[in-house]
Amino acid sequence: MNLVVVESPAKAKTINKYLGPDFTVLASYGHVRDLPSKDGSVLPDDDFAMSWEVDAKASKRLSEIAEVAKRSDRVILATDPDREGEAISWHVLEILTKKKVLKDTHVERVTFNAITKSAVLEAMANPRQIDMELVEAYLARRALDYLVGFTLSPVLWRKLPGARSAGRVQSVALRIVVDRELEIEAFKAQEYWSVEADLAADSPPFTTRLVKHAGKRVQRLDITSEAMAAAARDAIKAGTFTISSVEKKPVKRAPAPPFMTSTLQQEASRKLGFTAQRTMQAAQKLYEGVDDQGGLITYMRTDGLSVSPEGIAQAREVIGDRFGPAYVPEQPRYYKTKAKNAQEAHEAIRPTNMTRAPETLRLDGDLQKLYELIWKRTIASQMESARLDRTTVEIEEPTGQTGLRATGQVVAFDGFMAVYEEGRDDKPKDGGDDEDDTTRLPALKEGAIARVEAVRTDQHFTEPPPRFSEATLVKKLEELGIGRPSTYASILTTLRDREYVRMDKNRFIPEDNGRLVTAFLEQFFTRWVEYDFTAALETRLDEVSAGELDWKVVLREFWQQLKPATEAVTARQGVIDELDTAIGPFLFPDKGDGTDPRLCPLCKSGRLHLKASFKMRSSFIGCSNYPECRYTRGFGAASEVEDGGDRDLGVDPATGQPVALKIGRFGPYVETTPPGEEKPKRSSLPKGWSPASLTLDQALRLLALPREVGMHPEDGKPITAGLGRYGPFVLHAGTYANVADIDEVFEVGLNRAVVLLAEKRAGKFAGRGGAAAPLKDLGAHPETGEPIHVMAGRFGPYVKSGKINATLPKGTAPEDLTLEQALPLLAARALAAPAKGKKAPAAKKAAVKKPAAAAKKPAAKKAAAKKPAARKTAKPAA
Repeated sequence: MNLVVVESPAKAKTINKYLGPDFTVLASYGHVRDLPSKDGSVLPDDDFAMSWEVDAKASKRLSEIAEVAKRSDRVILATDPDREGEAISWHVLEILTKKKVLKDTHVERVTFNAITKSAVLEAMANPRQIDMELVEAYLARRALDYLVGFTLSPVLWRKLPGARSAGRVQSVALRIVVDRELEIEAFKAQEYWSVEADLAADSPPFTTRLVKHAGKRVQRLDITSEAMAAAARDAIKAGTFTISSVEKKPVKRAPAPPFMTSTLQQEASRKLGFTAQRTMQAAQKLYEGVDDQGGLITYMRTDGLSVSPEGIAQAREVIGDRFGPAYVPEQPRYYKTKAKNAQEAHEAIRPTNMTRAPETLRLDGDLQKLYELIWKRTIASQMESARLDRTTVEIEEPTGQTGLRATGQVVAFDGFMAVYEEGRDDKPKDGGDDEDDTTRLPALKEGAIARVEAVRTDQHFTEPPPRFSEATLVKKLEELGIGRPSTYASILTTLRDREYVRMDKNRFIPEDNGRLVTAFLEQFFTRWVEYDFTAALETRLDEVSAGELDWKVVLREFWQQLKPATEAVTARQGVIDELDTAIGPFLFPDKGDGTDPRLCPLCKSGRLHLKASFKMRSSFIGCSNYPECRYTRGFGAASEVEDGGDRDLGVDPATGQPVALKIGRFGPYVETTPPGEEKPKRSSLPKGWSPASLTLDQALRLLALPREVGMHPEDGKPITAGLGRYGPFVLHAGTYANVADIDEVFEVGLNRAVVLLAEKRAGKFAGRGGAAAPLKDLGAHPETGEPIHVMAGRFGPYVKSGKINATLPKGTAPEDLTLEQALPLLAARALAAPAKGKKAPAAKKAAVKKPAAAAKKPAAKKAAAKKPAARKTAKPAA
């Protein structure tokens, strides 16, 4: 018997089908053990000895793997083909060795870049041993992350109330977000004017822009006032213009390369609105295979851009068949990663079968969208370049004092653009003269007289640099060499989970705690949040992967610097006061009028300082005259209430009572006292709402919470919507379900609330190992008497009766399904069930079958003996 260990059950099912009855394929369900979250898991004084703990959920699976391994002649570790996959194989091997179940069993490692029959069989024919250099790179990264987290984080907790944690890469990514916010706050908008004229030269009118005025060239920001714009406008109106030149220039545009991990995350963010985490979850499913289709894409964690010769040939064939020979370039296109630290160990992300066009598949929403994106990008990358005709027309008046220019371009041959064009990030509205101009110009001749038909002047202001989106932040991390493709999604998720940032219109905005943690680290741990230092450490870890550097050398060098730095800060007193001085210019910017920027706007005598509340676990800006003056605010420029503290917002038109904004111990809140009541009604401001911009209408909406949404259709009990300690929610019969954002809590309707509550109940029961609560009860089956329920499943809603589960057709709303509609679905599923069930005993028998081919053992031994000469490998203990 041959035991194959993979990561996921979906992958196990597909691979088992390819390998046949002589193989048992079991899943480890990802990582099986990790460093415990406590002191002592990594011991620097004991040569960085690491203590591992088996995950409670993995223990049962490992026992099953060990039991089958006992009866196997060969154990094949077939986890993912990257550093994390190599580490999982190593962990599984270590555990099996400790359990003493291997004995004479041969252990081999195989990897495949795609889960297709040919790729899997080829990998099985070419086994190797575990690559210990990749494992050591994993161990080094894991130890470094642990040492940073469990050394820096306690310092943060002791010195900076409200801080959650620090991380080797996470803190640097946070600094990038904070630095951009500081740029935005320091930005001073500059006024400028554009001047455009519509001209005609025995032709339809065309638009030109001013490029020369009073004999001088005009750049985008040169006209800075309305008076200057008016003078230019008058000069154009008074001038007589002639077309001095018409230049037509053919331009080629090449396609973008196929996807690697970072560019897939960026483009899915731009085009589909996916987070990096959502992209990788969908890509994982496409890689592992859906239903019986096998793996649909190649491995999705890669920094390589190469495509196999077979893949290129398939793509060129598809292009010729679908678009014609003109779209197939003479030579195939080959791409290479520009990043100097790229490993390029795997192919680019591409479909495993290029002939499998998106329209031939029926996948769930995210999977269909992502597969189409990958397919189009891959096909386009092998297509002919697009050809454009770009035209520039110069128009001048005889004295040469005033000049105008018109630009336009026409697509002569669309090439790859027939399939795909790469998205673009943050093109500024005031972005210069080099923007792609898709205007089509009329036929114009040099020397023709151009008549002025209209002149326009428009005022503009320069804009600050945009906040980072997921796409642009991943791109920035990649440019700086910080993190690696497999880590970007988790880095961004951690920033949100720690509440160091919030998302607004898919943009990262640093929270006060995030800004303060960054300031603290820059002040006391400067080296560990420097971009160059973090990038250099990544390069050192890549050298470990390549076998060029000992992993413990990296750990020793790092620890010898980090340990004394943390000890020094731990012993330091008055850290908050030092921070107050260090970041004072940011907290209290000069107003430009000679007044003290720290003067308390409420009491007019105290001075503002950075303060910390260990009881409230937060930091804030407060007045030196506390408790007489209770003025507080957050850190950002927009966080200060304009009049300095409490203020009246107006009168509630329904009650005639005043509504006020107040600043309390736990932050800003709104308050009003209903008629006839002594106790005021209060509501805290939700996260993301600024006290400075709060309106009466917003306050009244908050004070109206909780509100009744309606009666639940099943039991007639009320559903309410409100705002609680953990955010906005809907409530029914003791069950709370989170609402996506604060705006929805004011608008959520009965249908949406019922669905949210049903999903929460289904998840709650399933999470405890019990049966999920039904979305709808349709009554008893007329033949069996079994109840029929509509359920929420992992892959969508389904109808259940006894042991029969039938998926609802696409487009069918669970709440609208009737008994009459459910019965045919269950009947069809019941007919299909026996045929499927007959295979189960045979499969089970195959799983425990003793290997009959003892003659194959020598071949297995020979295969196991093969090992790369240049790589360190792991062997099971004797």
